[in-house]
Amino acid sequence: MQAVIIAVGDELTDGATVDTNSGYLSARLVECGIATRRHVTVGDDAAAIAEAIGGAAGQARLVIVTGGLGPTADDLTRQGLAAAMGAALVEDPRQAERIAAFFAARGREMKPSNRAQALLPAGAQAIDNDCGTAPGIAARLGEAEVFVLPGPPQEMREMFETKVLPRLPAAGAIAKRIVHTFGVGESDVGEAIADLMGRGRNPTVGTTVSAGVISVRITAAGPTKQAAEAAADETAAEVRRRLGELVFAGDDQTMPQVVGEALQAAGETLAAAESCTGGMLGEMITEVPGASEYFLGGVVAYANQAKTELVGVPADLIAAHGAVSEPVAEALAEGARRRFGADWGLGVTGIAGPAGGSAEKPVGLVYIAVAGRGGAAVHRHVFPGDREVIRRRAALAALNHLRLALVAAGEPGAEG
Repeated sequence: MQAVIIAVGDELTDGATVDTNSGYLSARLVECGIATRRHVTVGDDAAAIAEAIGGAAGQARLVIVTGGLGPTADDLTRQGLAAAMGAALVEDPRQAERIAAFFAARGREMKPSNRAQALLPAGAQAIDNDCGTAPGIAARLGEAEVFVLPGPPQEMREMFETKVLPRLPAAGAIAKRIVHTFGVGESDVGEAIADLMGRGRNPTVGTTVSAGVISVRITAAGPTKQAAEAAADETAAEVRRRLGELVFAGDDQTMPQVVGEALQAAGETLAAAESCTGGMLGEMITEVPGASEYFLGGVVAYANQAKTELVGVPADLIAAHGAVSEPVAEALAEGARRRFGADWGLGVTGIAGPAGGSAEKPVGLVYIAVAGRGGAAVHRHVFPGDREVIRRRAALAALNHLRLALVAAGEPGAEG
């Protein structure tokens, strides 16, 4: 079974409010073995709502609409559904009584606009709202089951979980896996797994990108949960095999978690000296609970004087090569390791922009050094994006270079 989810409201189409309902519903439907074919957002216009519902009913067996059931003049989902069904709106006496009782219990007068919430398309059924006044609506349109739910997330979720979910047919099971990679572009990852991403395959495989992290998302369907999970695991293993050391984590794991676990498993420690990332590297590391077990500390050495006085980078080295250079990155990493007495040191220096770049040293140029007992290695990057993106990608790249150094050193847990 497939579903189409429609979110109604001018506040959504205008960008004033972010639609969280559709994502929630899709995630819950997947757990029931129901895939969402598409999300549709439509403004408060009865004709547009009718068109969206009618189109969705021709594409999927399940249509869920959220929003537009309130008491104001711009709440037009009831009218839109009625138009799509070719039905008149009629009052549901039981819902009218329930709404009146809701106001009476609070010592308030029910206005005519609130009574209008009891109107339903002829042939539809009301769904009780235990959290508010607007009832939901259940209807059939062609071969599709249509459910209309209130827009406020709390009301929508309660109604979906208690009133709609029990009505949905069993549709097998779905299992999801995510394989996270770092170090190459999305096209490189896509080429390596192109045959796994073909249309009509089960499991389905796709990619998403965030701050340089390419995530391979795998969704498998099966008659049972065990069968779906086995199919998802098999494909995830093949993705990992093809992408090798580019893979750093799976599912909900993050780069800082993986690096932290590897350091803990090895009984080793880390220190950092960062310039252009301005503390973002340290922030990422310390987002992981228990990071104090392996992260001894960091220095944000932004000015050249701080690099010299706090980390021990020689002033003549900066004068000769510039603050953004391979020798200075190495000196930052070695200085951090020495200052804190750590097994590993990270050094980051670069130009995050928007100003400060040149033809020789453009905005986005970052040098990252990893220092260990066996010496230091320096990596040069030119990251695209704005200041925030460059800083975030640099911090993640620093952790990834450390991860790869741990892999090379044979430390457990760093392979991802």
